[in-house]
Amino acid sequence: MDDPKWILVGRILRERGRIGELTAEIYSSQPGRAEKLKDLMLSLGGLKRPVQVERLWYHGGRPVFKFLGVDSITDAERWRGAELLAPESERVRPDQGEYTHADLIGCELTSIEEQRLGVVRGVEEYGGQTLLRVEKCVGGEMLVPFAKAICREIDVARKIIRADLPEGLAEL
Repeated sequence: MDDPKWILVGRILRERGRIGELTAEIYSSQPGRAEKLKDLMLSLGGLKRPVQVERLWYHGGRPVFKFLGVDSITDAERWRGAELLAPESERVRPDQGEYTHADLIGCELTSIEEQRLGVVRGVEEYGGQTLLRVEKCVGGEMLVPFAKAICREIDVARKIIRADLPEGLAEL
């Protein structure tokens, strides 16, 4: 846990059971990504805690983590909504033209004309087209298909996605 650089790999959804287990969402479409996570950092509202994965299992398609030292429902409850961080050295490097969920989350979505539309807050995959969950500037959310025909320019270094949205999508 000496690596000073941490990257976002997921978030804790909620506690599960009475022995300190936590259900999580992992920001990766790579099969088996959760199983590769060992040394992590929980981060919530300025509070950080290094943790080690003691056990991992799945319930309803979601990974359920048991971390060493998180041994009760009370211990687990305080981490509801926490970011799940991994050392930079464990970052999965996508192929050219591919992006990790962590690359996309936090990107500002703009129109081709550079009008600010919102910020990507999540990536949704339901077995079909991947969708970007975008918090709109004017309030509310919209789901934007993550397709080359729509997301024309992606600059993860600058955290910007320029999109050519289908007519009416931004107003939904």
